[in-house]
Amino acid sequence: MTEPADPPRLSNNGPPLDDDPRPWGAKGIGTYFEWAAAQKQAFDVPYDIALLRARRAEKLGLTYDEYSLEILERGRFLNAEDAERIAAIKRRRPL
Repeated sequence: MTEPADPPRLSNNGPPLDDDPRPWGAKGIGTYFEWAAAQKQAFDVPYDIALLRARRAEKLGLTYDEYSLEILERGRFLNAEDAERIAAIKRRRPL
């Protein structure tokens, strides 16, 4: 004898609503929105400065975010003489 077919699903066959992880993680929200606003404000610079940083970062083989983060964290504008620090930044990149 054959087994009965599965009962019809009561769904529109769309993705589950709880499938996407929340940006603040599985735990509580905490200070997620304050940190997100602070990060946006730190990286929000005038267009000319952003363009200058992007060009300098490209010359050094870094991304805009890596270059800007170095300025924000250490207060230093990297140049070609900082080869050791640039190599350390590149080693931190995910594979």
